[in-house]
Amino acid sequence: MADLEFNTTEGRTIARELLIAYLNTGTPEEPVWSAIGKRVEESDEEMDWSEESIKDIFGNTWTTLTKPVITQSFDPIPLDAGDVAAVKLWNLAIKDQDAQALANQDMLIGHYYATSGESNFAERYSGASVSVTRIGGAGGGNLEISCDITYGGTRTLGTITNSAGTVTFKADGAV
Repeated sequence: MADLEFNTTEGRTIARELLIAYLNTGTPEEPVWSAIGKRVEESDEEMDWSEESIKDIFGNTWTTLTKPVITQSFDPIPLDAGDVAAVKLWNLAIKDQDAQALANQDMLIGHYYATSGESNFAERYSGASVSVTRIGGAGGGNLEISCDITYGGTRTLGTITNSAGTVTFKADGAV
């Protein structure tokens, strides 16, 4: 894949809203991409490169990295019947306590700021772990859940489009 460019105005920073994580609330064959983190104020992808440094017998320092383990937390997510991703997570975690399903979710990361022309960059993870870490909230407040995602399984690169709220992923090389 050729290097991508940022499709934003030079000299301006990139809006956070252009990096969105989606949970597949449909099926693997017919995915429905639902944004995760509705009403969450801040969320970052954290990359653990497993950095290891050694000093050789000549006093030179050498560092190695491995492919990163990428994690992301969403805290808190107020429960809302209109938040399809939160409803799915609540059912899998609270109602069913289905650890196997939670450890095998289909996630998509849309990088709407990075392009190779008319297409925006995306990466799909076929076996992401999405663990709900809490449910609750302050008295008189909202009922909330929190979740931690570890992006895993097969990583498929491609492009993403969002047309009137319908998100579509096309894998590189797909017809």
